[in-house]
Amino acid sequence: MKLSVRWISLRLRLMLVFALVALAAAVSASGIAYWLNRDAVLTRTQNAALDDFRKSLQDNTGSLPLMPTCPELQEAADRMAATSQKYEVLLIGKVKGGDCEAPSNRDLFTLKVVPQTLVTAVNRERKVDESNPYPYHLYWQRITLGGKPYLVGGAKVIGGGPTGYLLKSLENERADLNSLAWSLGIATGLALIGSALLAQAAASTVLRPVQRLGDAARRLGEGKLDTRLEVSGTDELADLSRTFNKTAESLQRRVEDLSAREASSRRFVADMSHELRTPLTAITAVTEVLEDEADSLDPMIAPAVQLVVSETRRLNDLVENLMEVTRFDAGTARLVLDDVDVADQVTACIDARAWLDAVELDAERGIMVRLDPRRLDVILANLIGNALKHGGSPVRVSVRTEDDSLRIDVRDHGPGIPEDVLPHVFDRFYKASASRPRSEGSGLGLSIALENAHIHGGEITAANSPEGGAVFTLVLPNAEPPTEAEEASGPADGEDRSDSGSAEGGTQ
Repeated sequence: MKLSVRWISLRLRLMLVFALVALAAAVSASGIAYWLNRDAVLTRTQNAALDDFRKSLQDNTGSLPLMPTCPELQEAADRMAATSQKYEVLLIGKVKGGDCEAPSNRDLFTLKVVPQTLVTAVNRERKVDESNPYPYHLYWQRITLGGKPYLVGGAKVIGGGPTGYLLKSLENERADLNSLAWSLGIATGLALIGSALLAQAAASTVLRPVQRLGDAARRLGEGKLDTRLEVSGTDELADLSRTFNKTAESLQRRVEDLSAREASSRRFVADMSHELRTPLTAITAVTEVLEDEADSLDPMIAPAVQLVVSETRRLNDLVENLMEVTRFDAGTARLVLDDVDVADQVTACIDARAWLDAVELDAERGIMVRLDPRRLDVILANLIGNALKHGGSPVRVSVRTEDDSLRIDVRDHGPGIPEDVLPHVFDRFYKASASRPRSEGSGLGLSIALENAHIHGGEITAANSPEGGAVFTLVLPNAEPPTEAEEASGPADGEDRSDSGSAEGGTQ
């Protein structure tokens, strides 16, 4: 399952790290404090009880005869249990007639309660030497009876006296330790809450410059190249801000330089196109006269005249296309919208260029769309002309509506477009092969068609048909009803309204 970006944000990760470190520190400190206090409490209670038991065992059994009676052992056990340490006593000794067990509390403390390992250790006699002056020692062990903790200790009186055991309840100590554990747990929780608040404050302090940097980067990406960060401090984040400012400044200078060069190039192309139109008009007039008089010319020079005529027309188309491109680049191209019957518009485009015998039209009349008829004619002329040039006739043009859009497919029956060429068919001056430096068109036709589709809010795509041939698809949105401003609008200043629908620019 993919995690949401919010749950893997840097702020959350910083807070989690702070919280985990604080939790580990608090738990470790609480654990160490608990075990130290537990050891201290149990050791203090244990030592006090064992010391009192040792002294009481010596005092109360020293006056007993070598072979005491069972009542005498019981009386001694009762006296030993009556101390302030509040433990039970079990005395075991040899009496006349056998062994005697004398417990201070027969219901709670008998020899069965004492672990066998402790009984064995108490009764084991050790060798007396310099390091061990006594044959018997006092041993102890912690046990649990009925879910309650107890301390069991035992020792054998030296010189043939009885063996004594004590049973000390540790219930009070356990209650104290439980209370300590709860206190430490609450302290750990409070420490965790405090660390979370500190983590939030620290994360905000650390991430605030990062957030400002992110906002600045977004503004820079939106084209606001004058975006700069306020730098304060000398830490790594301040260095990052300085680096960002230097990068933004360098980028702004670079973009301004490129923009100035691009604007200069556009002005040069636009100026040259306008300058070329005047002599081209005169040349075109002369070539038309020559073309009209071609039949009366010397057969030797007729081909040259025909070449001049065709090249003059090609140059005129190139100039017109360059001017159209400069208007798109400068953002001065405007739409002059009108309600158009698409079938009539396509038919007029085909008829104007004498393509009726080479084009099959599949379009129902009555499909009304609000668009710029001149620009639609430019698009259709370039798409159909490109299909005729590279795919041959017949070219099939189909028109239909889909949802809220108009779709026009132009399909030829040629070899199709190579896969490596498809992404570049709308590029300006693109040639599929370097071995073809010269083409009949300007190399701008499909690019101009695409720009005209974009200005309508539409798109043109190129693909290969499964049945063979290439398919160019024009999709335009159905425009809203005209407004008064649209009805009153006209051509943009300086925009040429003459048809520039030359069919060229393909690279199949």
